[in-house]
Amino acid sequence: QVQLVESGGGWVQPGGSLRLSCESSRSILSFDTMGWYQMFPGKQRKLIVRITSGGRIEYGDSVKGDFVISRDIAKNTVYLQMNSLKPETTAIYYCHAHPFWWGQGTQVTVSS
Repeated sequence: QVQLVESGGGWVQPGGSLRLSCESSRSILSFDTMGWYQMFPGKQRKLIVRITSGGRIEYGDSVKGDFVISRDIAKNTVYLQMNSLKPETTAIYYCHAHPFWWGQGTQVTVSS
């Protein structure tokens, strides 16, 4: 069984930054990809960005926002740096490990 534990969400003012973390109970290199998804109210989760075990980074289509993925292999953790946040990027953010493990989701609210 794999557990993905997310942290780092919360409230931020427009223009601000946040860094989300996703710690895996298993080596992150054991997954083909790990990534971050964005879910708006009433919508399905959409891929923001993912990183392959080999380190290749792939962005989803029509990504809203300035996002950067990184990882710390020794800590079994993947990060999502979110910059220049806008109100329209308010959403729940999920960590994903291929093929079917999900984090619990973390709310990010961007407002003044």
